[in-house]
Amino acid sequence: MINAADFAHELGLTLYSPSTRTEWDIPSADLNRPGMQFTGFYQFFAWERPQVIGKVEMAYLESLTPDQRRDMCATYFSYNLPCIICCRGMKPPKEIVEAARAHDVAIYVTRQDTTSFTFNAINYLNRCLAPRVMRHGVLVDVYGVGVLITGESGVGKSETALELVKRGHQLVADDVVDICRVNAHRLTGECPELVRHFMEIRGIGIIDVRAMYGVGAVAIRKSIDMVIHLEPWVEGKSYDRLGLQEDYVTILGVQVPQQVTPVRPGRNLAIIIEVAARNFSLKRMGYSAAHALDRRLNEMNTHSGRSGQDEEY
Repeated sequence: MINAADFAHELGLTLYSPSTRTEWDIPSADLNRPGMQFTGFYQFFAWERPQVIGKVEMAYLESLTPDQRRDMCATYFSYNLPCIICCRGMKPPKEIVEAARAHDVAIYVTRQDTTSFTFNAINYLNRCLAPRVMRHGVLVDVYGVGVLITGESGVGKSETALELVKRGHQLVADDVVDICRVNAHRLTGECPELVRHFMEIRGIGIIDVRAMYGVGAVAIRKSIDMVIHLEPWVEGKSYDRLGLQEDYVTILGVQVPQQVTPVRPGRNLAIIIEVAARNFSLKRMGYSAAHALDRRLNEMNTHSGRSGQDEEY
């Protein structure tokens, strides 16, 4: 369900004709421009979407006589439309307004052009309708890479995030991360509004990161590009030392690269996460230090093998 007031506020819409409905049951993040419906074609009418009237549709409406507009409205408003948005600051004809009031359909006006509004509205609906899940962890923006820090309670997630903030990076969420799947391959995370910008530090209590370090130290939302799982160091356990093998964790059906980082006294986790973020950026650009070293060793072994064969001859 889409909240009508939030929809209007987030997209900067002005209410032109009110409605008693506070929520709309919109199934997908799409809009409909009803030009074909105004001409009488209803075979593939996406009535369940917000209806956007642009310059072309308005020009056609103004070309009709009042009686023709009333006849058109009788069919058009027989469907359960969620709302109508008029772009470019244009005002709808009075026949449209009268029919909308009779059928309890809200009309909004925006000064945005149709293309810009469509882009912004689809992005907003994508965020609202996307699958969501809450995860325990800390989300930080490190060199433009969204890093989700996970681990057991008390392992040092918040302290590590605080050190990253002191080093110039941004906190997105502490303790609770609201994760949203915006498309088949991308996740974003944000903090619930109630605890946004706050952080719990054991022994101190609750601190306000934005008040202490400034607005540049926090971010509202960030993509989740990688997961770093902190766990206490276990003697005898084999940890990855080369990075040749990629590990993933699945969140909302999306595979996210994951690294397990052991925690022990003396390890600077903030620096390790900074390096992991930079290394991730290099991998996205097609360069892997581990694979480069592996190729170099293979070439050296191949060259040594050929030299040994030459000496036998």
